[in-house]
Formats: sequence, structure tokens, C-alpha cells
Amino acid sequence: MIRAAGAIFRKDLRIELRTGESVPAMVLFSVIVFVLFHFGLDRDRLEGDLASGVLWVTILLAAVLGVTRLFAGERENGAIDGLLLAPIDRTAIFLAKAASLLLYLVALEVVALPAFALLLLGPDLLDAMPELLLIVVLADLGLAAVGALVAALAVETRTRELIVPLMLLPLLVPVIIAAASATEPLLGETARTADLGQWVAFLSLYDAVFMLISLAVFDFLLED
Repeated sequence: MIRAAGAIFRKDLRIELRTGESVPAMVLFSVIVFVLFHFGLDRDRLEGDLASGVLWVTILLAAVLGVTRLFAGERENGAIDGLLLAPIDRTAIFLAKAASLLLYLVALEVVALPAFALLLLGPDLLDAMPELLLIVVLADLGLAAVGALVAALAVETRTRELIVPLMLLPLLVPVIIAAASATEPLLGETARTADLGQWVAFLSLYDAVFMLISLAVFDFLLED
């Protein structure tokens, strides 16, 4: 299973490197949103709850773009039938797609976090490290697990561009609440770690639950 997942993951990575259809769009979208907030709020310094809210809502909306394109290669080239007929455990498909989405999110945040700090953030982003990195990793794991599951649900629907955000966003509300709440004390004038432990525990539990649910139902979703 791991070998099959690795092969699918490498295939997705090669396609993304060749076409650049997902990550550049996600990065460009996030930077544009930061610029819009910069001029729309007429402020170049945000902090606290407003800064964490802008950051995580932007990452969430950029992630929707990646989820929508997660099965694009298989769908547009008719390769999804071949993938389903292949003699592999379909859990490997979920693992590969979740890993691909996780990599896309990491690439997005490598650019988005410095852009956010440059355009909007008042306090120094380095003061929030390494706690912010822990929150980002846990939030990304949840986004990747739920995103791969929703992408599989919408893969054969004609209105997938509409179905994906309608299904994905409600499921990710707990992640955004926890990530924004955990990040808010870190983005103040003086970085604090108040209540960080409980939000980290919540994100870890969310990741574990949705990973187990996804592994349990993914095979049946593709079967239908």
C-alpha cells in the first residue's frame, strides 16, 4: 500500500511541477487577498485576533483551490477509471492525495506567511516561532485529511467547483476556530502562549478522528 501511495504521490508531484496548476494559483490567491486586506482595511499593521483571523481564513480559502484540483489530472484525462481498476488498496489513493495536498499547503505557507508578515502583520513573525509552526503543521494535517476526502466525494460530480467548498468549509470550521484561537496570542505585541496546549490538543484530536474516518470510508466513497 505504501509503495502504491508513493507512486501516485510522485505522479501527482511530477504533474504539478510540469503544469503548475495548483500551488501557483493558491499562492497568488493568498497574496492577492493580503493585498486586498491591506488596502481594504487601510491598515498596514494588524495584530491579535484580527491578524490571526485574516491569516487563517486566507489559507483556508486558498486550500479550497487545491482541493478542487486534487483529482483534476485523473478526471480530465479519464485516468480515474484506470486508477480505480488498478490492483491496489484504495487507501493508497487517499494517502497519496492527502500527502499531495499537504505538500501544496506547505508550499503555499512558505510564501504566504512572509507575505502576510510583510503586508499586514505588525509584530515580528519570528517572535511567534516555533509555536506557530506547530499550529500550522497540525492545521495542515486536518486540511489535508478532510480535503482529500471531500475531493474524492466530488470527483465524479459535474458541479464539483460548487460542491467542494460547500462540503469542505463547514467541516473545516473547527480547524479554523482552533488554529485562529491558538495563533491570536502569538500575534500580539508580546507573543504569549496562553491556552496553546488546549488548542494543540484539540487540533491533534481533530486530525486523528478525521484521519481514521477518512481511512474507514474512502474505499466506499470511490466504490459509489
